Amino acid sequence: MKIVLQRVKEARVTVEGRVEGSIGRGLCLLVGVEKGDREVEADWLAAKVAELRIFPDENDKMNLSVKEVGGSVLAVSQFTLASSIRKGRRPSFDNAETPGRASELFDYFVRKLREQGLEVQTGVFQAMMEVHLINDGPVTFILDSRLKQL
Repeated sequence: MKIVLQRVKEARVTVEGRVEGSIGRGLCLLVGVEKGDREVEADWLAAKVAELRIFPDENDKMNLSVKEVGGSVLAVSQFTLASSIRKGRRPSFDNAETPGRASELFDYFVRKLREQGLEVQTGVFQAMMEVHLINDGPVTFILDSRLKQL
């Protein structure tokens, strides 16, 4: 699984002009599921997202997690994160998980975030979505479960 994580002042996702998920201060996650991903990767990423210390403390140092600042999470599925652009000019999506399995694993990941005590909003799986956000910093990280250290 791959995640583009952005610290945000606010974020929302709309489908056909209708707001499906909206948060204030917190994290906006673009989540891609790749073939072969399992629950263990989702477990690791949910814990990492919940505990990552990327919010400023009273000394303006990145020392606080989204949980510690009372922030929320907007998680949006994005299969294009599983693409490859190494060859040619058109992306290959061969590494993207099938929609059924990807949806199951995305939902599992969201449940794991909620079990961490986080308020989580989502978009609509497989829908054409518009993501609106104000990146705070900007602060952006890429998490890849295949590079994890247990």
